[in-house]
Amino acid sequence: METVRRLYPASLDRKAREEIFGWILILPALLIILSLILYPIFYNIYLSFFNVNLDGGNTYIGLDNYKDVVLDPFFWNSVITTILYVIFTTIGTTFMGLIVAMAMNKTFPLRWLVRSLILLPYVAPVISVVFAWQFIFDPVNGIFMDVTVNKLHLFADRFNLIGSPKAAVWVAILFSIWKNFPFSYLMILSRLQAIDKNLFEAAEIDGADSWQKFKAITFPEIYFVMGAIVLLRIIWNFNKFEEVFLLTRNVKVLSIYTYFKAFTGTMEMGQGAAIAVIQFSLLISFIFIYVKKVLKW
Repeated sequence: METVRRLYPASLDRKAREEIFGWILILPALLIILSLILYPIFYNIYLSFFNVNLDGGNTYIGLDNYKDVVLDPFFWNSVITTILYVIFTTIGTTFMGLIVAMAMNKTFPLRWLVRSLILLPYVAPVISVVFAWQFIFDPVNGIFMDVTVNKLHLFADRFNLIGSPKAAVWVAILFSIWKNFPFSYLMILSRLQAIDKNLFEAAEIDGADSWQKFKAITFPEIYFVMGAIVLLRIIWNFNKFEEVFLLTRNVKVLSIYTYFKAFTGTMEMGQGAAIAVIQFSLLISFIFIYVKKVLKW
């Protein structure tokens, strides 16, 4: 009874007591979730100050891991590649999703079937679509080289597009746009269907053309939906690993660079932890700037 009196003082009204009881119920799950999120972050920060020995006995070296990472030219190449990848994939998936959503918002025969087929790239297993893309861009038997070299004569000779680091990043960007635009399409389409049709009818009566209706009605209605989509895509694309790694290992975004640094060769896990901390800091900075400047939250 004493515990109950401490949890629910007599001075509290019924609403306050219910709020306290609600927090008590969710507290165990909340602690578990926070531990699963915060523990890896803080432990990773801790490891970034040590020379990690797989046999035990880690050696404290201060900021040396960060110095080695910052002085590594391959790190800065991966930063530039990551920023390039994030910007173009985010813009591409968002605008392609917008265009397809606006097209699918119109009425035409078998619309339900077309809408369903558009979702296939997003739900298809990554490994299967990666193999298909690798076959398309194969330098010997690929469809792309056959069309561009033999049919259109755009190139003098065949070459390995995925094998070239400078060209492979654009293939990875195109693949990500194609694979992930259905998510943007689905979110935008759901908002488009909720717009009051009377607004468009009134605009047509006033003589507004398609662009004026989009600028004055459609875009303001979907602005924050697109803003949320861009935010999610920035987070997901900044940490993207499996799609890029399976498609081509010549594109060293930060996640792949961290993997090679920490888990292959000499396995410099301390430097890998330092890179992860830097990557996390860059992502938080991106999110903060975007939310403050674009979404104005």
